[in-house]
Amino acid sequence: MDGGARPPNRGFSVSPVDRLGRRISPVVLDAAEEIRRRAIEHAEKLQIDPAVAAGLLEEAAATVSRAIASKRHCTQSSVRDLPSYLFRAFIRRVDKIKKRQLPQVEPARVPTLGSVSSTDQQAELEMKILVDELLTRCDAVTREMFYRRIQGFSWKEIGQSYGISEEAAKSRFSQSLRRIGEKLGLKSDS
Repeated sequence: MDGGARPPNRGFSVSPVDRLGRRISPVVLDAAEEIRRRAIEHAEKLQIDPAVAAGLLEEAAATVSRAIASKRHCTQSSVRDLPSYLFRAFIRRVDKIKKRQLPQVEPARVPTLGSVSSTDQQAELEMKILVDELLTRCDAVTREMFYRRIQGFSWKEIGQSYGISEEAAKSRFSQSLRRIGEKLGLKSDS
């Protein structure tokens, strides 16, 4: 490390009780500590406050603790990879938070008063509403990719933020848009 101050999101430890007072089993607590850094970093990439992300991780850990305890009393097999299982539970909570947030897109250009006719303003407003409606049908990653593209990020930069290649980022985005189009009954050109 460069000797600088440690980032604030790395300085907390997972509490043995979530905000609702539910206990986290020791085995799940160990798994939560193992994935804590990666989970918080993932949430930060999606612009979720580290403190909120920490609470979501604790809630996920408490839920996983309860699920594991209930599985002990039945004949189902136990969780094979607890850290991965817990991380997926955390991601589901993060996705719920992201879906509740209203998309905040900066307009590409801000027209000055009198420079654009009211018809053009109406068409621009209708287009923004259409785009917002389509984005609500996208998963969280596709929405983030879209927002980053309109903010001027390259596909290479977008891919790096998700740990994938430039081509994989383009492909994922394109496939998501194609699936949405199919759901809406739009035909693709290919």
